[in-house]
Amino acid sequence: MSLIGVFNRDQAVDAQVRSSLLTKKGFFLKFFSDSAEFLEFLNFELPEIVIINLCDEHGELMKVVESVRTDAWLHNFGIIGIYDRHVEKEESLLEKFKEINILTVLSKDRLATHLEKGVEIIERNRQIIFQLELTDKLVEKGTGAFTIDNDPLSVPIYAGLAATTLMQRGLVNADLRVQLQVVLTELLLNAIEHGNCGITMDEKSEILREGKSILDLVADKCLDPEIQKRRVYFEWQSDNDGTMFLIRDEGDGFNVKAMQERLENQGPEALNGRGMLMARRLAKKFAYNQKGNQVKMFFAHPQRPANRTPEGFSTEEVVTVKPGDIIFKENELSNFLYYIAAGKFEVLHNGTIVGLLTAADIFMGEMSFLMNNRRSATVRAITPGRLLKISRKSFVSVVKEYPHYGIFLSKLLARKLSRANDEATHRMERAV
Repeated sequence: MSLIGVFNRDQAVDAQVRSSLLTKKGFFLKFFSDSAEFLEFLNFELPEIVIINLCDEHGELMKVVESVRTDAWLHNFGIIGIYDRHVEKEESLLEKFKEINILTVLSKDRLATHLEKGVEIIERNRQIIFQLELTDKLVEKGTGAFTIDNDPLSVPIYAGLAATTLMQRGLVNADLRVQLQVVLTELLLNAIEHGNCGITMDEKSEILREGKSILDLVADKCLDPEIQKRRVYFEWQSDNDGTMFLIRDEGDGFNVKAMQERLENQGPEALNGRGMLMARRLAKKFAYNQKGNQVKMFFAHPQRPANRTPEGFSTEEVVTVKPGDIIFKENELSNFLYYIAAGKFEVLHNGTIVGLLTAADIFMGEMSFLMNNRRSATVRAITPGRLLKISRKSFVSVVKEYPHYGIFLSKLLARKLSRANDEATHRMERAV
């Protein structure tokens, strides 16, 4: 269950949040309008997601913002900001509140359609809650990896999370953040519509002429089980110089050369291929694979952030793995803790698969590492991945400097134990 705190003084917003989330299984909400009560809640009840109404810039709001900004303890949750797009610009808000962990902002008039979806995306990819804090304190390279259903409504949220992460790390300014989000949104939509669903330009133009929505066309295509199960894979890795984005769909691809020639003939005002044209202008490098179902875009950062990585982790080894690689074996000494930057990994005990680890788990091998025990299981890579290999000395040094990491790790362990207990209960119920 995710504990969600809501800080807001607008009754209409309260009503919409309650309507969207209160009856949803797995969400537990607490509402606040007083800053002192809300800050006490943040400090002692440790929510994972916080919703803050940024419209009403009263003293109570600024007390909360300042406390979160200055206290690293309070960075271990993700913030969904609420604003009024008819009054103020999204990019201005993100620039103003860039020092707190805002993952996405939603306009008041879109809460009914986007709030539940946004919370569910963050819940499924809970590692993004800790990305700002971890990339500042643990690693110099920021990473992200999402698996996206054929749902066009979710695309702006995913694109916004990626672009906002770069802005909060000081790698792009507000204007570039907006441009980047638009480009990523276009490319992700292309991957769903034209890639996975195989929608042609003619089909899209026809349905728009009829006054229908592209959502209806995607839904019709997904009635085919083979199309419905396809996914879009969205990854990025950034350092101080730039970010490499990768978007891959599971469709049949397209003739890349023919599309490029058509875009050159149509010129920059062409509606078809708009995402490709925008990406070319914004990116330093932009290229599709030969099949046409994967695109890589390297976006150079125009500004460099101050290096706030503490002594101890800045020189830790980054391990790149491929499918089948063994990370560690059962009964080995546990001298290292691994931070999962990207990838999927299977956990085996006595040769039997007993679990799965992804970037959402943040770490692997922490139990035996902390207890000075030998490894209780073998971990093997299922997909390509990246890990940060952290020594005991480095970890202890950073926990001394940032004591709240001890609580942070305790929360992760408690969550894993709870999940393991639930899985064990389900297995017992199925066996009865």
